[in-house]
Amino acid sequence: MIKLRTALSTVALAGSIAAVSTPAMARDTISIVGSSTVYPFATVVAERFGSSTDFPTPKLESTGSGGGLKLFCAGIGTQHPDITNASRRMKTSEYDLCQKNGVKDITEFRIGSDGIVIASSQKADNLDITLEQLFLALGKQVPSPDDETKLVDNPYEKWSDIDSSLPNVAIRVMGPPPTSGTRDSFNELALQGGCEDLPAVADMSEDDMEGVCQSVREDGAFIEAGENDNLIVQKLIDDKGLYGVFGYSFLEENADRLQAATLNGMVPTAEAIAADEYPVARSLFFYVKKAHVGVVPGIAEYAEFFASPSAMGKNGYLKDVGLIVPPRDALMKLQDKASDMPNLAKEELM
Repeated sequence: MIKLRTALSTVALAGSIAAVSTPAMARDTISIVGSSTVYPFATVVAERFGSSTDFPTPKLESTGSGGGLKLFCAGIGTQHPDITNASRRMKTSEYDLCQKNGVKDITEFRIGSDGIVIASSQKADNLDITLEQLFLALGKQVPSPDDETKLVDNPYEKWSDIDSSLPNVAIRVMGPPPTSGTRDSFNELALQGGCEDLPAVADMSEDDMEGVCQSVREDGAFIEAGENDNLIVQKLIDDKGLYGVFGYSFLEENADRLQAATLNGMVPTAEAIAADEYPVARSLFFYVKKAHVGVVPGIAEYAEFFASPSAMGKNGYLKDVGLIVPPRDALMKLQDKASDMPNLAKEELM
């Protein structure tokens, strides 16, 4: 596993952009925001792009998927980012925000897969749990131990309170904040996946069920770490009573020090995630603001560089740093998309 490094570059300011009604300074460096999960992969691409082309190394900022899409959709003009990374797909509400603010033409790139893992120090008691047990550990309201049809504030303090086969240690899980796409995916795929068949929510409307199933307890059992998965990794190494939530690539990078929980009888592997067999697998994306193509140099070339076989092929360098790359047919379609830059339609997000 090669070391992932942060790409830093200086933003040069000059000129103006005609796409907005108020003056905005032009720049010659691509501005990329968004997902902390996609950030390491985009960093590697950006560094190679800067070193092997005539374009400056793009400037990257890890803001979380939700935070990045908010910045991306804020408007047209080089005071706004050109590209945003996301560890989940754009929501229809975010698409509407883009349209409202004049960001009309957007191209979506699905760049591969990732899985969300529950990890711990190799010195810790490893977890072998179901998604239902995970929800019971972390849900804000859960079925009462005395009446499974009624919801109560989460009463569980130790994993073993949920099931005697689980570790006899306090429930302490460190994970990303609500602005993170990893958090969105974890709430939807893991927590709701373990909650939606429970008798207490069976008769709820879809919105009410989502409200219960995706609400995380706020009594200290779940600890928000900010947009920094490496911080979670370090905390796990130092604290064998702590468990962490992050993308599979960070587990793979630290496989000599961390272990993954078994979820619904399955250990996360690249093969299981790529086949959508692992229960908390998800897709990764980046979005391009087409109004900035040709204004900020290199945006189209960066997209083509990212989608190239040398980056995302079966022997590409992104596979070496943990990305679960798309199959050959999907990669060819991605290359066509990088060439044609088709507009994303709202209907595709529904």
